[in-house]
Amino acid sequence: DLRNDDVDIAGGKGASLGEMWNAKLPVPPAFVVTSEAYRYFIKETKLQDEIERILSNIDVNNNEELNKASKEVRYAIENVKIPDDLKLSIIESYHKMCELSGDDETFVAVRSSATAEDLPDASFAGQQETFLNMKGNEQVLQAVQECFSSLFTPRAIFYREEKGFDHFEVALAAVVQKMVNADQAGVMFTVNPINQDYNQMVIEGAWGLGEGVVSGTVSPDTYIVAKDTQEILSVNVARKDTMFIKDADGVTKEIKTSEDLIEKQVLSEEMIKKLENVGQTIENHYKRPMDIEWSIENGEIYMLQARPITTLTDKKDSKSSNEIEGKIILKGIGASPGVESGKVKIISEIEEIGRILDGDILVTKMTTPDMVPAMKKAAAIITDDGGLTCHAAIISRELGTPCVVGTKGATKNLKDEECVTVDGEKGIVYEGKIGKPEEKAPAQVVYAGAPVITATEIKANVSMPEVAERAAATGADGVGLLRAEHMILGTGVHPGKILNEQGEGALTEVFAEGIRKVADAFYPRPVTYRTLDAPTDEFVGLKGGEDEPHEHNPMMGWRGIRRGLDQSEILKCELKAIKKLREDGYRNINVMIPLVTNVDEIRKVKEIANEVGLKLRQDVEFGVMVETPAAALIIDDIIEEGIDFISLGTNDLTQYTIAIDRNNENVSKYYLENHPAVLKLIELVITSCKSAGVKTSICGQAGSRPQIVEKLVEWGITSISANIDAVETIRNVVARTEQKIILESIRKQK
Repeated sequence: DLRNDDVDIAGGKGASLGEMWNAKLPVPPAFVVTSEAYRYFIKETKLQDEIERILSNIDVNNNEELNKASKEVRYAIENVKIPDDLKLSIIESYHKMCELSGDDETFVAVRSSATAEDLPDASFAGQQETFLNMKGNEQVLQAVQECFSSLFTPRAIFYREEKGFDHFEVALAAVVQKMVNADQAGVMFTVNPINQDYNQMVIEGAWGLGEGVVSGTVSPDTYIVAKDTQEILSVNVARKDTMFIKDADGVTKEIKTSEDLIEKQVLSEEMIKKLENVGQTIENHYKRPMDIEWSIENGEIYMLQARPITTLTDKKDSKSSNEIEGKIILKGIGASPGVESGKVKIISEIEEIGRILDGDILVTKMTTPDMVPAMKKAAAIITDDGGLTCHAAIISRELGTPCVVGTKGATKNLKDEECVTVDGEKGIVYEGKIGKPEEKAPAQVVYAGAPVITATEIKANVSMPEVAERAAATGADGVGLLRAEHMILGTGVHPGKILNEQGEGALTEVFAEGIRKVADAFYPRPVTYRTLDAPTDEFVGLKGGEDEPHEHNPMMGWRGIRRGLDQSEILKCELKAIKKLREDGYRNINVMIPLVTNVDEIRKVKEIANEVGLKLRQDVEFGVMVETPAAALIIDDIIEEGIDFISLGTNDLTQYTIAIDRNNENVSKYYLENHPAVLKLIELVITSCKSAGVKTSICGQAGSRPQIVEKLVEWGITSISANIDAVETIRNVVARTEQKIILESIRKQK
C-alpha cells in the first residue's frame, strides 16, 4: 500500500521499501507500524502526561539528570501494556508475513523509521534503534515498543530541549521486515560520492550480516564499476577481522572471521555485475542517485533499503587532491574529498572530545554521534575502521570535511600532536604540512546526459542556516523559503527576552547572522526570507517563553504576520537586519510575510519598513505567503496593493481549506494536498498573478510532489521551491513537463 511519498506515515525506510516492493524489486516482505499507530499508542496508554512530568524542568546539560530521565521515560514506554486493538493488528500483520515466507514464525528485523516530522539535523539522524532476529509475537511487539521508546534517548531529549521542539511533535514508524540471513551484505552508491563521477557505481561488501558495514565496525571490500560498460575499474580487498552472524538462538553476534575469509574477496565478478544491474534499475526507477543497502542469501540478492544520496554537489571541492607530493605514512579509503593539514588528536574515549580544537585532525577508531560537535571543529578526520557508509564518512561529507576511513591502524601508527596532511579523496595521510595544490576549474557533474535546464526556476527550502552550503550544492536557482524560526530556536532564548535584556542591536544581529550565512552560500542567487512565523507552542519552551499564551490550536492562533504586527518591535529588528545586509552589499535578499489574510496587513508592514529605512519593492523585492483561502480569494486586491511575488504555502493552505489539522492523528490520513478545492485555489492564484505580471512560487510540501508539480508548470508557475533532497527530482519532473507542453503546442499548430 505504500509509495515513496508516504514518508509522513511510514517514515523514510518504510516508504522507500513500499516503493521498491511495488516496482517488483527484490525486497523481503515487510509491514509498517505507522506514525499514526505510535501516536495512538501514546494517547491510549495516557503516557504523555507521565513523560511530560519526567521531563519537566530537567537540566539537559546535567548528564546524570538527563540519563536518569531518559531511562525513566523509556522504561515507562517499554513496560506499558499495548492497546489490545493495536497489539492484535501487529500480530495479524506478522502472521500474514510469516505465511508469505512459508513459516509459522519467521525471524524479522524491526527498524525505526523516522517520519517527515523528525528533526532536520544530520547529526540527529539515525539515533533511533534497530532490533534484528526477532521471532514470535512477544519479541516483535516488544521490539516495536523499544523502537517507540528510542525517541527518548538522552541525545534525542537533549537536542529537542535545546532547540525548543515539542517532544510530541516527533513521531516514529517501525518497519517489520523478514530477516535475510546474509552470507554477504553491504551497500552501494549509484554515483561515486567521493569523486562525484556519475558513471561510477561503488559497491561495498563484507561477510555475514550488513550491520558491521553500516556501523563502521567492519572495514568492507570496495568495488568500483563503470555503469556504461560494467567494467570493474577498482577492487580493494579489506582485512575483515570480524563479521556479524545470527546464531542458533537467533541472536545477532559479532564473531572472529575464519582465517580463510579474512582477506578473501567477498564478491565474485559475476555477483558484482548482478548487483550493479539491480542498482541501475533502482536509480532509473527513482530517477536520481541512490544509496542502497543489499544482502545475499544462498546466492539470492535482496534490497533492504534505498534512499537518495544527498551529499553530491554540482562541482568538485576546490581543495583538489591533484599533484600532492610528500611522504605517505598511512593509507585508507577516501571517504570525503579535500586536503587539510593539522595536529593529530587521538580520541580513545568520548570524554576526550573536548581536546579537539578548531583545525585539529581528529583520529579515532570510529566516530559516534556523540562526537559530532568535535567533528564540526576538526579540519579532517581519520578512522581505523569503516567504509564509505560508516558514520564518519557520512557526517564528513555533510560537513565538507576531508576524511579517510578504514586505515586499520591510525590510532596506533600516528602520534598525538604530530602534524599531518590528509587527502580525503585519495585516502592518503602524508607526513607534515603540505601546501594545497593550485585550484583548477571545477568539473561540472552531469547526471544522465546533458545538464537539465528549465524555464521554471527550481529553488530550495532552507530551514536552518547550517544547511545552506548543502542546499547551494544542489545547484538550486536560489532559496524559495528561508525560515526565520530556527534562527531563534537555535539561540534557545525567546526573541522578546533578547530584545528586553540585550537590546535591539543584539536581536537584529541574530537575524542578520542567520540570513548572511544563507545569502553567502547562494550569492548571487536570490534568497527569499520569510519573517517570523512563531506559533506559541514552539516558543513557550524557550528561555523567557513562559509568558506565551496557552492556545488549544496554535496553528490557528497568534502566529504569522498578525503576531508580527502585534509585536512590531521584533518585526522591526528583522527588517533592520535585511537593511543592514543590503548596506553590506547583499543584493540577493528578498522578503515575504507569512499568513496574510487581508490587505491592511500588507499596508502596515510597508509602513513599518519605511520607519526603519527599508523601502519594500524598491530596495528589495517584496512578496506575501498565500497560505489561507482568504488570501487566495482576495488575490486581486493583494496584487493591487503592490507586491512583486507570492509564494504558495500549501501545508497551511491545505489544512485551512479542508478543515484538517495535519498534526491530529485522528484526521491526518484525510490530509490531501491534491484535494480538488486546494488545487482550484492554487490555479486561481497562479493565473491571476500571471495576468498581472506578478511572479509565483510554491514552498509547501506539495512543491516536492512530482504529480502536483506537473500541474503547477502547466498553470504557469514561475518557480518551485522544494526540499533539499528533492531538488534534482523536481528539476527533472519540470523539464519533462515543459517538454510535453512544447510538443503539445507544436502538434496543435500543425
